[in-house]
Amino acid sequence: MARITIRIDDELYVHLAGQALVAGQGTATYCRSVLERFEGRDPSGYHARFDEVHASVIQTLAILATSVGERSPDLLRKGQAQARRLLDDRGLLDPAQDRS
Repeated sequence: MARITIRIDDELYVHLAGQALVAGQGTATYCRSVLERFEGRDPSGYHARFDEVHASVIQTLAILATSVGERSPDLLRKGQAQARRLLDDRGLLDPAQDRS
C-alpha cells in the first residue's frame, strides 16, 4: 500500500480527529474514506449527492425559463444575458464559444 504524508493546520487535524472519533474510525481510515468519497469511488458519496442537486436545479431552471419565455420573451433574453455575464465573470464559459 502506498503512503502519503501531508501537513495540515492543527485546527483541521483536531476537526478530522473528532469526526473520525464520531465515525468510530482511526484518523487515517477516516481520511481515506473522505478521499474516496470526494474522488467519486463511493456511489452514494459527495459526487452522487452533488449530481442530484445539479439535476434538480437544472430542471427547476428549465421549467422557470420556459414559463418566463412564454409570457415575456424579452425578459427571458435579459435574464439569459445576465446569466452569461455572471458565468463569464466566474470563468465558467468557454472563451472560444460564440456569445451572441
